[in-house]
Amino acid sequence: MASKHSIKRNFKVFVVLFSLWLSYGSQAAFAQASAVPTDAETIKAGESLFKQNCKACHSVQSRVVGPALKNVYDRKDLPWIYAFVKNPVKVIKSGDEYAVNLFEEYNQIEMTGFPSFTDEEIGSILAYVKDQTDNAVVAEPATADLKADPAASPSPYVNAIIIGGLVVLVILLIVLAMIISKLRSYLSNTELSEEDQEYIAKPDGIFATLRNKALIGIVIAVVTAVVTKATIDALFTIGVQQGYAPTQPIKYSHKVHAGDYKIDCNYCHTGVRKSKNANIPSPNICMNCHSAIDKGANTGTEEIQKIYDAVENNTPIEWVRVHNLPDLAYFNHSQHVEVGKVACQTCHGPVEEMEVVKQYANLTMGWCINCHRDTPLNTKGNGYYDKLVEIHEGKGEFTVAENGGLDCAKCHY
Repeated sequence: MASKHSIKRNFKVFVVLFSLWLSYGSQAAFAQASAVPTDAETIKAGESLFKQNCKACHSVQSRVVGPALKNVYDRKDLPWIYAFVKNPVKVIKSGDEYAVNLFEEYNQIEMTGFPSFTDEEIGSILAYVKDQTDNAVVAEPATADLKADPAASPSPYVNAIIIGGLVVLVILLIVLAMIISKLRSYLSNTELSEEDQEYIAKPDGIFATLRNKALIGIVIAVVTAVVTKATIDALFTIGVQQGYAPTQPIKYSHKVHAGDYKIDCNYCHTGVRKSKNANIPSPNICMNCHSAIDKGANTGTEEIQKIYDAVENNTPIEWVRVHNLPDLAYFNHSQHVEVGKVACQTCHGPVEEMEVVKQYANLTMGWCINCHRDTPLNTKGNGYYDKLVEIHEGKGEFTVAENGGLDCAKCHY
């Protein structure tokens, strides 16, 4: 009997201890997540660091070159994460089981270490990751709102005029033929001189018809209209390279890099947020990834070898420029991307779907002006615009055009 009570007592003790262990484990995990900062300023700083240093290889929600970072702070303790970010090679070589398994799972690709990062900076990145984890949003595919540019070509209007003119011409010819037929019928039953009767009875020849002055005038007018329309269309296409997709020295696929691996455009085109030009990346930027990745998804090693050759021989890769604006037009990428928050796809189209980049929009003056007319000005959080917004209140959307976006001197000076 005593033994029976002893078993029950021991079982209760086991249940209590097991419950305490589970409780401690869940609290420890919660404490790990709760140790990550949640204030807006830290999250913003972490977002900046993440996009500059991590986004090329990592995403919060999905696997890219490296693993997804969702809930990464619950997988290992914070000191381990700090140590791994600063020197991943050292952690792997120490024999840490988790680090070694991660290294093997991702084809032995070594993560770039950031020894200059402080624990606070790494913590801010974790804060951004936690914010994105807790507030995950299903991203809608980027679409470019590219409307047809009526100023780029007058074809719709000219076509309508010519088609309308031809319809009217055909109707007039039919009416004229009916009138002639009625006149012939009437005159044939009327007493006329022998000469007049002979003329009416005489059939019209093709050459007689061709010598008709009215017909000649109509033909000349139609031909002149068609030639004029074709000339105007040709003049409006001078300098327009829509659809231009030159062959590049390296078969670089934006679909693979920006589409499949979701590498941010700004990672390679580093000047887009701070300069007039987006700039073409140097081989050094390519080598950030391709020092470890030597085989491409589409072309194997052949195209990547060209990057290695350029680096070894210290020679630039002679990329062919795709988008060419005339020298008389000024365009600043940072003004549109950083200040205006204009998406790359608005002007360049769905680059993330392009194997070979092409000029997507016509980039004419009319196309730009229409964008300025239709795009609301981004004034949120910018005190510079407060007075202008107040003045414009009640007058519809405050567009770029309303802020002087149609002034000639904005782009031509």
